[in-house]
Amino acid sequence: MWSLLWANLGRKRSRMILTLASITVAFILFSLVEALQYALVGGVDLAGQDRLMSMHKVSFTQPLPRNYLERVRAVEGVRSAISLNWFGGYYKDERTQVFSYPVLGEEALHDVYPEIVVDPVQMNSWMTERTGALIGRAMADTMGWKVGDVIPIRSAIYFKKDGTNTWDMKIIGIFDNPNGDTNGLYFHFDYFNESILNQDNIGWIGLRLKDKNQAAQVAAKIDSMFANSSAETKTSTEKAFVQSFANQMGNISSIVTVIVVAVFFTMLLVTANSMAQSVRERTSEIGVMKTLGFSSARVTGLVLAESLLITFIGGLLGMLLGTLAVKGVAHAVKQFLPLMSVPPSAYVLGLICMTILGVLSGALPGWQAWQLRITDALRRS
Repeated sequence: MWSLLWANLGRKRSRMILTLASITVAFILFSLVEALQYALVGGVDLAGQDRLMSMHKVSFTQPLPRNYLERVRAVEGVRSAISLNWFGGYYKDERTQVFSYPVLGEEALHDVYPEIVVDPVQMNSWMTERTGALIGRAMADTMGWKVGDVIPIRSAIYFKKDGTNTWDMKIIGIFDNPNGDTNGLYFHFDYFNESILNQDNIGWIGLRLKDKNQAAQVAAKIDSMFANSSAETKTSTEKAFVQSFANQMGNISSIVTVIVVAVFFTMLLVTANSMAQSVRERTSEIGVMKTLGFSSARVTGLVLAESLLITFIGGLLGMLLGTLAVKGVAHAVKQFLPLMSVPPSAYVLGLICMTILGVLSGALPGWQAWQLRITDALRRS
């Protein structure tokens, strides 16, 4: 059977190469699209199940009063809480963005986000250094920064009372995150707050629960506490918060699904046409095979196996090249999309797609081979 498969594939080499190329390109695009989707919404899967995010009911861009943090901390069921602001930071020019966050309640940063791993000595030093900053490992590697460096970070949103928009920060520590992004910078809210015009406003509150099963009750308590105020809140799980942030760019999953379906449908037409043409050219040979004792089921199986083989060769090659391409792209955009990579689930989905497309491509030609009678096959020859 293997010798027959390879012989059939090599019968028309130009056609086989073009068919393989179309399948390979389709799965390269599949890998790139899956990696882009993961880069944009991958943080949803990494979100903590015992964390809630409380923000302004209108939008997370609208500020909340500073005293909300203490009131949230006092809610029954809340273990610890901090607030963060979106600083809109950049280094030297706006093309070099720095994801930076003024943090209020710094002492609870590690308790709310235990996945942030930093040397205890560096953490203690950061707590006492007014202009200190903690940066992620990825940011340190990208920028070439190290502990002790003083860096000027500008804001595209906030300005100081003197009209400038630059905050000088001293790097005190470098943190790691085994499960997620290390492309951020944390600095003290008071250092940021003391020099701006509109003071004592926070962005959103991140809080950790004593019991993750009480998420709905705690969220309802917080929102009811600020109901009918000038700054009502909307409290949700961290997963919902990250998803809503990603959805501002559109329904990524739907866009990806449409693109993948369009690419694979085109590939299916190309592969099915190639297989149908190949079977038509071998009509007399199929008749001879049946004369020699090959059953209709075995002949059909041979056609399906040929379709699956060519699909898997092209698909696996495409996934390999796609993964290499993603690694190259990820290095260039890791400042903006630190999670850019092909997720493991994409490889599983890719194998499933290869199987389905291979079967569908060979289904009609296989059925024609099954129905073909020996006399008709020999007559056509």
